[in-house]
Order: sequence, then C-alpha cells, then structure tokens
Amino acid sequence: MSEPEADDEERLTRNLNELLQELRVAQAGVQILFGFLLSITFTERYTQVDISIRITHLITILFAGAAVALLTAPAAWHRVLFRRGKRERIISAANRFTVLGLGALAFALTGTVLLLGEVIMGGWAGIALGVVAAIGFGVLWFLVPLRHR
Repeated sequence: MSEPEADDEERLTRNLNELLQELRVAQAGVQILFGFLLSITFTERYTQVDISIRITHLITILFAGAAVALLTAPAAWHRVLFRRGKRERIISAANRFTVLGLGALAFALTGTVLLLGEVIMGGWAGIALGVVAAIGFGVLWFLVPLRHR
C-alpha cells in the first residue's frame, strides 16, 4: 500500500472510530428515553389521560423509535460490510443516519417535554415548554454547528 493510501485508510479508521464513539453516547440516552416512554403506558394514570396526550405520546414514541433505528444503523452497516473495503461508504451513510437520528431524538425529547408539560401544568404552559425545548434543541444541535460549518 502506498503512503497516501495508508494515510487515507488511517483517516477513515479514525473517522469511523470517532463516529461510533459519538453514537455510543447518543444511543444510551435514546434507549433510556424509549424505555421511559414505553413504561408510561402501563401506569394507572395513563388510562385517564385525554386523546391529545395519547397522540402526543404516540408521536413521541415513534420519533424515539426512529432515533433508535437511525442511531444504531451505522453499527449494523459496519458489521454487515466489515472487511469489504466499504469504510468510506459506511462513514458517509453513518453520518447521514446520525444527523437524521439526532433530529428524530430532538423531536422525541421535545415531545417528552411537551407531554410532561401537558400532564404537569396543562394548557399553554405545557405547550410553551415544548416550544422552548424545540427551539433549544434546534439551536444547540443544528443551527449553531451549521453556522460554524
């Protein structure tokens, strides 16, 4: 292998390792959130909530499930394509999955804040909390990094 090829291979290995490490952090959080959201349905109080809270809960679970799928996809791709010379393709796809997964996670966390706000405070105060959460995630996770890109 020539020197430039070795440098490219080292860079790809480093990029993949960094990406997989970042995903470990996000995966743990999203899996805990998903479990929390699932457990809510088995509480006595859940049987008494109105349809708007149930719909918010269902949409939030769907976003959390999408986040789990998207944030674990890079590990699956890596395993399926291991030693096939596809590292660059894996990294490219994994980057897209990760950004989409973080977007789904932001929606799931926003939905969770909205859901808790609706149950605890109700009405416009709960909605305001959800809006603040959405703005916070959007700014911190996407707008600020894109500004520095």
